[in-house]
Amino acid sequence: MNELPQQLANGLILGALYGLVAIGYTMVYGIVQLINFAHGEIFMVGGFGALTAYLALPGGTTLWLAVPLMLAAGITVSTLVAVGAERFAYRPLRGAPRLAPLITAIGLSIVLQQLVFSFYPDAKKAKVFPKIPGDAFQVLGMTIQRSDLFLIVAAPVCMIILGWFVNRTRSGRAMQATSQDPDTAKLMGIDTDRIIVLAFAIGAAFAAVAAVAYGLRTGQVDFRMGFILGLKAFTAAVLGGIGNIYGAMVGGLVLGLAEGLATAYIQHLPGMHLFGGGAWKDVWAFVLLIVVLLARPQGLLGERVADRA
Repeated sequence: MNELPQQLANGLILGALYGLVAIGYTMVYGIVQLINFAHGEIFMVGGFGALTAYLALPGGTTLWLAVPLMLAAGITVSTLVAVGAERFAYRPLRGAPRLAPLITAIGLSIVLQQLVFSFYPDAKKAKVFPKIPGDAFQVLGMTIQRSDLFLIVAAPVCMIILGWFVNRTRSGRAMQATSQDPDTAKLMGIDTDRIIVLAFAIGAAFAAVAAVAYGLRTGQVDFRMGFILGLKAFTAAVLGGIGNIYGAMVGGLVLGLAEGLATAYIQHLPGMHLFGGGAWKDVWAFVLLIVVLLARPQGLLGERVADRA
């Protein structure tokens, strides 16, 4: 029990990372009913874009100055890839059966992985990512690493900005209208193609923020890093209620807490020591999803049409 506050903090930080990526899944699904399984790789290329910006900076540049530039580069790369995928891979299939864009998304995921693997210098092994130097903070008996500070600040700021955008701007309201009824929205003068591109771009930007946070937290980026994290983020989106932007973050937090607590404590239960180690931490995320969906198929918050942006 003495470790409980620390495990809760670890779970919330991890959950915020999942939630940022999950928002991209839920925004795209809320508007075009597409599960963009390439979103994990959009997260990955954002991390490599940020790393490229850092390596291009002059020697001696402080990390606090480098992070905004890395963030800008990561967002730019992720957004360009996501918008390009929408324009050239998904838009031509918009009227096709749903299986076609789903398979295309899986194929695009593999293509992006292999492009980074083949053409990014020395990407065959994990690339070292800068970490914020300095000792950890002690807060209410919890140890918070300096590398987690970026995520602790970025996640709530991103959610506040997104909530304001969706509910207070014309483009946000156009997103809600397109989500509810794209044909009627088009008749009302809304450029639905532009709204769809905007949804892809915003989701990609959030994924890039998460990628920078991931790199700062783990000290590395890898061309395979988007696969498992993307699956978990999709799990978080479904857990919270696919199509619900607030549900995506709630699902991410619940998933992060469940993963952290299960990994830390479940091996202490009688007969469960074989299933509680770190190697099983990815399993418990999907066990939680199955349990929740059996009891509540619409997710924790449900799919609220007004929030499907």
